[in-house]
Amino acid sequence: MKRRTILSAFILAAASVAGAFPAFAQTITLHGASQFTDEHAFTKALTKFGELTQKYYGKPINFVLHKNSELGLEKDYFAYMNQGKAVDYAIVSPAHMSTFSKAAPFIDAPFIFRDLSHWNKVLDADLLKPIADEVAQKAEVMLIGYAGGGTRNIFVNKPVRNLAEMKGLKVRVQGAPIWSRTFAAIGMSPSVIAYNEVYNAIQNGVIAAGENEAAGVEQMKFFEVAPHLSMTEHAITIRPLCFSSKTFNKLPKDLQAAIVKAGKEAGAFGREIESSEDTKKLDALEKSGKLKRVPFSDRAQMKKLVDPVMETYAKEIGADQIFAKINALK
Repeated sequence: MKRRTILSAFILAAASVAGAFPAFAQTITLHGASQFTDEHAFTKALTKFGELTQKYYGKPINFVLHKNSELGLEKDYFAYMNQGKAVDYAIVSPAHMSTFSKAAPFIDAPFIFRDLSHWNKVLDADLLKPIADEVAQKAEVMLIGYAGGGTRNIFVNKPVRNLAEMKGLKVRVQGAPIWSRTFAAIGMSPSVIAYNEVYNAIQNGVIAAGENEAAGVEQMKFFEVAPHLSMTEHAITIRPLCFSSKTFNKLPKDLQAAIVKAGKEAGAFGREIESSEDTKKLDALEKSGKLKRVPFSDRAQMKKLVDPVMETYAKEIGADQIFAKINALK
């Protein structure tokens, strides 16, 4: 009896110590997800996020990054983060946020940025904050940094040099309505197809083309079925580094601060990697004979066809003021 009493007292004392000093408790583990391998800019940015968070937090913490679509695709990651399960952080295309925020796909809609310099100025001015606030409120997912920076072009199974050759082209687009509307305005025939099904869809003749930045073309080997890259330069990607609010709200305050700081820096790190690697990747693919860059002569005319669609869309989703501010940046 005496031994049992002493043992109970010891257990209570140990529990009291663990409660007073959380460092003795179980180490926090955060799970991330990427569709890609270690070599992709998104995976590198997410790895950097883990390293920076550990640095700023200064206490034991585990990061588990599930790569190569182990946990599905970006649309799945966003759903998991919204639910507060399986995935705590990931880089996700804004197109997958449209269920919760109509304005979210506007973040990197076609022809919204004039060039890379304009794109950087928009991010530096934090003009996208109202959209980030809406996503945080309605989806319970925080946009803590912005990766991306790749210039998107159209990969095709035949050379496409102008609008006449582009007319009726069956092209895969992202799920957000603005992508279908803008590509239809140009004269193409857009189809929404899952990212991991694009290769087979071109191979089987369901579509003839898709659109992506260099990192995606290389990683997914789209050049094997569509070796002609029409240099439309129709979009510059913004890929938010996201974090589940449900997870975030359960974490210690000092870890929350570390996550916010690390997210911003990791996003900038990702942008630098992707924007600087874009041309290098295309050069290497072309030099090895895997891809042929095809000059596109009608980009200005293409933009004229898209502009009215973008203006109408911005009004519909309540982003007309943001659109005006973006256009006003010189």
